[in-house]
Amino acid sequence: MTPRRPNVLLIFTDQQRFDTLGAINNPVIRTPSLDRLARSGVVFTSAYTPSPVCVPARCSLTYGQYPYRTGCYDNRDPMPEDGRRSLVDALTEAGYRTHGIGKCHFTPDSHARRGFQTRERQEELVATPDNDDYLRFLHARGFPHVCDPHGIRGEMYYIPQPAQMPAELHPTQWIGDRSLAFIEERADEAQPWFLFASFVHPHPPFAPPNPWHKLYRAPLMPLPKVPPDCDALLTHINRRQNRYKYRDQGLDQNLLRTLKAYYYACISFVDYQVGRILDVLEKTGQIDHTLILFTADHGEHLGDYNCFGKRSMHDSCARVPLIARMPGRFEGGRVCDRPASLVDVAPTVLTACGGEMPSPRLDGVDLADVASGAAGRAAVFSQFQREGQAIYTAVTARWKYAYSAADDREFLFDRVEDPQETRNRAGLLFCRDALAGMRQMLITELRAAGETAGLDGERWKGFPREEVPADPDSGLLVQDHRWAETRIPGYTLPCQ
Repeated sequence: MTPRRPNVLLIFTDQQRFDTLGAINNPVIRTPSLDRLARSGVVFTSAYTPSPVCVPARCSLTYGQYPYRTGCYDNRDPMPEDGRRSLVDALTEAGYRTHGIGKCHFTPDSHARRGFQTRERQEELVATPDNDDYLRFLHARGFPHVCDPHGIRGEMYYIPQPAQMPAELHPTQWIGDRSLAFIEERADEAQPWFLFASFVHPHPPFAPPNPWHKLYRAPLMPLPKVPPDCDALLTHINRRQNRYKYRDQGLDQNLLRTLKAYYYACISFVDYQVGRILDVLEKTGQIDHTLILFTADHGEHLGDYNCFGKRSMHDSCARVPLIARMPGRFEGGRVCDRPASLVDVAPTVLTACGGEMPSPRLDGVDLADVASGAAGRAAVFSQFQREGQAIYTAVTARWKYAYSAADDREFLFDRVEDPQETRNRAGLLFCRDALAGMRQMLITELRAAGETAGLDGERWKGFPREEVPADPDSGLLVQDHRWAETRIPGYTLPCQ
């Protein structure tokens, strides 16, 4: 008798830092459910995003390829429309029941399925409430006045705020509820399933529900990491991002601690949903024949280096949590510190499920081989944007190398002797061989993939230096929902 193929549960969060798990020695955050998952699986402590921003990271996850193969480098870029098959296409074709719940952030069509047989949508910014399943749910339960369901953006992007709805109606709870419903419905079915449970949180604004917003208290929170001379570690995109997220006009230490408290609360509320999901898998007898993966698209500076947001090669943005659990493949509460990537998810799932994805080629490897040491891979890579705006990154067990085209600067961090990334060693004669080796490795990788727009032979191509506008109000972000009524007759000015 042929053994049943495993179910696959991929739990995904948005903008969650790698160091936000109690299981990897964060003494402050409370993540009992993820710690429980870690105790019975494998934690990959050097996992990196293929791109430190939402859409290209998710595109790389979906297609198992780096941005220089998908052609998706930033949130404005479309995902491939050339007929290439996604991970979910491969699973659907292999006979899996495939379902997506929550944020997919597909571009250019947010309604696209990209292989999913069915989806239940919860996206951050939508054209109308009618085309978002969560907003229809929320409005039908007496909250049609809420025009910022995931928190107030724009001017309050980094202002911690309690949610505008109770916990039982919160976006995070809705993902948990819908995931439980799907798993329970499939409990007695012979057909294996793939579930993508994708949470918007802890993406800012940090808006946990009552009483979770008081789980952590600001005076008890550690301050951000701000090493001496940290300005020397910043790139143009760090400064520009601080501007448009309203974070470049002075810092308030109490606000920074409150931000971290609310950010951690958002993660703990996601953790609570993970616990509910694990419980229903156990109750229905499905947990031991389910491959469970937990990870995120990218991280968040959260005040480190006096910066906020993502779009950076620093570990706070580029490094992500990654846990895998499956008896016989990922078990024993092990920790693996070899470099891993989101592009490894597709080959990991397909190897476990017996699916095939012959075209296009996959850039990743099976995480089981990474954990065992059999992968034989020296580095993982990451890229944000292209040409004159690009940041290219390569990570090995010892070194992280990055080049920022907008600054025409190289960065080299010693991951063993300076794991906090407090000093750039690219200018040290003592490290010139490591610098040259990492640079050549990255350029060789890009050239082999045909990604040559930022190269001039075996060197980086020069581009005009980028500057943040001197006007402190130039470039501030506005993200109002188009469908929400914000004009108040007799009060709103014509210019608004």
